Amino acid sequence: MRVDRPLIAIDGYNLGLEQGTGVATYARGLSRRLQALGAEVGVLYGHRSSSGQDGLLREVTFFDPRGDMPGWQRPIDDVLRMVRLRAGVDAVPVPVGSVETTALAARMPAFDRIWNVPGLYRAAVLGFGATHRFGRVRIPGGPRLMHWTYPVPLAAEGMPNIYTIHDLVPLRLPFTTLDNKKRYLGTVRGIAERAAHIVTVSEASRRDVINLLGVPEAKVTNTYQAVEMPDVATLKPEAMVRDELQGFFGLGWQSYFLFFGAIEPKKNVGRLIEAHLASGSPHPLVICGKQAWNSHKELALLYEDDRREFMPKGPIEGVQGLTRRLRDRIMLIDYVPFRLLMGLVRGARALLFPSLYEGFGLPVVEAMHLGTPVLTSNTSSLPEVAGDAALLVDPYDTRALAEAIQRLDTDAALRSELAARGPRQAAKFGAEPYAKRLREMYAGLGIRLDGPG
Repeated sequence: MRVDRPLIAIDGYNLGLEQGTGVATYARGLSRRLQALGAEVGVLYGHRSSSGQDGLLREVTFFDPRGDMPGWQRPIDDVLRMVRLRAGVDAVPVPVGSVETTALAARMPAFDRIWNVPGLYRAAVLGFGATHRFGRVRIPGGPRLMHWTYPVPLAAEGMPNIYTIHDLVPLRLPFTTLDNKKRYLGTVRGIAERAAHIVTVSEASRRDVINLLGVPEAKVTNTYQAVEMPDVATLKPEAMVRDELQGFFGLGWQSYFLFFGAIEPKKNVGRLIEAHLASGSPHPLVICGKQAWNSHKELALLYEDDRREFMPKGPIEGVQGLTRRLRDRIMLIDYVPFRLLMGLVRGARALLFPSLYEGFGLPVVEAMHLGTPVLTSNTSSLPEVAGDAALLVDPYDTRALAEAIQRLDTDAALRSELAARGPRQAAKFGAEPYAKRLREMYAGLGIRLDGPG
């Protein structure tokens, strides 16, 4: 057994969310690649769980932190944690092994150690809003480096801190997010000043970090993002996927267009619905995603009184969600598990993803990996990620979007060509190229990772 594995800490900020986000997917992928490259990986969480002397209680409450304090105590607790964070707080190791965690495996990163500071990330954000100072945290065990996977106003003491900035959407498209723009700008400027290095996930995001924040080019590295698809998504027999599509959703193979992702202003779902209805395609548009901020405006074309509960036909473990239809042209699905979502992607006539702005564009790469034709935007990172394996369109031009949908719908040869190009383009964002980029970036920071990757 190796004894010289460098210990690298990453944050569990997004990993602690009930339903995953693209940033959580990024953090899990980073943890797996670091471990495969020979690093020891520790994850710093901010669960409101026990931090006392009883190790078993720390573990149990970490995996079930619902026993929170009464609501009236929360403001007092917030103030106390903010004050302590300014002076620096100690992360507490969480033992792992007693709690059965198989059911949580899909949400967990690869890790060798877990640390926790109760309420860490909430206190950091609130504290920065009040004082414009980064919180400080001390992590035991001597990590060589802290890699924050999201721009949080925190710094680990006694080691270099690097930060991943996925995009600067709150600054580029401020009307599409709910972020407190003053606090966000202060946070990313603080990172630009104090970070040992900044990581991004596309050349478009790298240019934004350099130009908007004034960061020297040598201090910003684009590693892209690893897109690793489990066998359950790629090796499932087509006949089984066809049966699932019919049984769960009443959909036929390649008989529908698909959008998946959060329904929020930057995803451009409103224009997509308008363009699909204008395209004249007889194939429905399936929109799969949680409704986020301002989703009611994006879905305004759907009849508000045309609702029904969607109950699946099939196994008990299936999907429950809300769908709405407009003249049988639109199907809205609230949420599906990953294993069924990938079936929806595989069976789609094409993925339609005309987002206004993306730091990377994970759905595009996932669809290409599965051999599904893709229509996406000619803005932000999407052209560099899609390459020549997608149909690109101006996301603001509804007429051009409708014409592109018509073209995809009627041109079987085009769909076949895009389906063939997709996996080749997606391979550029596989585990091996990502590991190479990570190895080079960490080497520049003095950390040698010599595992196979």
